[in-house]
Amino acid sequence: MKTLPITEKRKIWFAISTVIVLIGLVSMLTRGFNLGIDFTGGSLLELKFQKAVTLEEIREVLRAHGLENSVIQLAGLTGQAVENSTVLIRTAALDDVARKRVTDDLGAKIGAFDILRIENVGAVLGGEITRQAAVAIVLSWLLMIAYITWRFEFKFAVASIIALLQDVIAVLTFFSLFQIEIDATFVAALLTIIGYSINDTIVIFDRIRENMRTFRRTDSLTALADKSIRQTLARSIYTVLTVLFVTAALYFFGGDTTRNFSLALIVGLAFGSYTSIFCAGSFWVELNRRRLKSAN
Repeated sequence: MKTLPITEKRKIWFAISTVIVLIGLVSMLTRGFNLGIDFTGGSLLELKFQKAVTLEEIREVLRAHGLENSVIQLAGLTGQAVENSTVLIRTAALDDVARKRVTDDLGAKIGAFDILRIENVGAVLGGEITRQAAVAIVLSWLLMIAYITWRFEFKFAVASIIALLQDVIAVLTFFSLFQIEIDATFVAALLTIIGYSINDTIVIFDRIRENMRTFRRTDSLTALADKSIRQTLARSIYTVLTVLFVTAALYFFGGDTTRNFSLALIVGLAFGSYTSIFCAGSFWVELNRRRLKSAN
């Protein structure tokens, strides 16, 4: 049976990847990122209302001031309301005038309250923790390289990491281009994407390794890779669609606090499926092109 011409067209996938990486680098260097209060710091308001309040009531008022992504914590949570009506709100940095408008609006629309604390706070994820997150991602890549080299071979490991690097850059590019706010959950989303994408890639590489048992030096390496991808294609598509359905439901119905997290997952998982199917095997073939000149 004729295999899908995926790795045979690898120059097309390499060109697409190169364009995405270049767009991402230009955007990140010129536009930067829309960092949330977890990275930049902000204002902290601790209020005690005279009646029980809900998260949605607070968020609805904040939405009118463009602060719907603020972190809201309710003390003594029971169901949808709180017993002692104490609310802790972390917003982007507010000056005295903007803060007064917010508190006046809260009092007018929800009810009277006592101000327990108002102060400006530093970033939760400062430079040090951001560096630690980068170190964790790089360390995970190094461990993946060691494991895949031990389980398969070094060229499989290199191809996997190149594909993973594209996944991370694609998500960063998307958030930079559209200036979507990046908060603490973004780091968790990146790590989740890396874990999912490498799993999909390993499934394809495992099938390539199995098919290599009957591989002859006169055979085409691209035909071998394409055959392996075709054999795992249905599994890859069904798996990513299932995960995307759940993630999309989280995006549309999960609320404001999880929206950016789920959006990062949607972009990363979708692009990760692309790199696993079209790029990872193509990178492996390219790395092995000198072994079989007939494959090129």
